[in-house]
Amino acid sequence: MDWKCAKCDVELKPKKTLFSYLGNTFSHEVPVCPQCGEVFIPPELAEGRMAEVEEQLEDK
Repeated sequence: MDWKCAKCDVELKPKKTLFSYLGNTFSHEVPVCPQCGEVFIPPELAEGRMAEVEEQLEDK
């Protein structure tokens, strides 16, 4: 599915992006606006892999 930035009205491009949580950093490729840099985190990622990582880190 093609996504567009609501602010810039340009197509989002996949980009490896760093995320930090509880002092830990990890990267994942997500859609990003090439103009303003706004990141879109798809629901599948937020509710799936990211939720798993958060849970693992909180259990430490």
